[in-house]
Amino acid sequence: MSEHELDVLIPTRNRPVELVTTLAGLAAQDYPDFGVVVSDQSDGEPGYDTPSAQTMVRVLRRTGHPVRLGRNLPLRGLAQQRAHLLAQSNARYVLYLDDDVWLEPGTLSRLHAAIEKLGCGLVGNAVQGLSYVDDYRPQELTPFEEWTGRPEPERITPDDPAWQRWTLHNAANPTHLADDLGLRGGDWVAYKIAWIGGCVLFDRSALVHAGGFGFWSELPAEHCGEDVLAQLRVLAERGGAGILPSGAFHLEAPTTVARRDVEAFDAIPPVPR
Repeated sequence: MSEHELDVLIPTRNRPVELVTTLAGLAAQDYPDFGVVVSDQSDGEPGYDTPSAQTMVRVLRRTGHPVRLGRNLPLRGLAQQRAHLLAQSNARYVLYLDDDVWLEPGTLSRLHAAIEKLGCGLVGNAVQGLSYVDDYRPQELTPFEEWTGRPEPERITPDDPAWQRWTLHNAANPTHLADDLGLRGGDWVAYKIAWIGGCVLFDRSALVHAGGFGFWSELPAEHCGEDVLAQLRVLAERGGAGILPSGAFHLEAPTTVARRDVEAFDAIPPVPR
């Protein structure tokens, strides 16, 4: 269990190259008070069992960031993997970070400062796909709306107009939004979301109170959207926000989720009315 303010929780499977890139991003963070937990479900050797990954683990540990590496087998679905990771931490805040995301220096500090100031259940950085940086999509940016003051709880379902905020996070849209806002230096802006993929910082108590990922046993092993379902529940109880600029960059590796027939938020009511 962590004695740190924040734990970074990384689920990984069959991505040794991407995982070391993710760890390298964490090793370059200036936020002092975090640990790392990696849960591997690779078909063969764990992704962290490479010389390059072990080097990054040593760098993190040497700079005061404990790293715990473990396996979680057999495969019981994405939600169970996230539930397993949550059980490994008692930190005040937990950052779920996908194994194909690189964080630029300063990202953890900005996310922590934002959740402390906003006092909500979650904040996140939508991942940016820079291969799309020349693909400006103004029509997909129209749902953008800043939060003024503390984010309020929102009960969002696929039938709500707020669901259309998902387009804000397509391609390089987070990059273009930050550019349009002219953010400089340490400035950041909180905005309204439907959900965020890849890099989400939770107030751990808010996530646990909303049920965490305990719904995993209600789903078939092959599913997706488990992160969306958990976020919708936290948003309904404690509110949340996206943060710009985003320091999260998608490595644009092929997905490891082959089947997406079952969306967790379709199979299980996200927000009881």
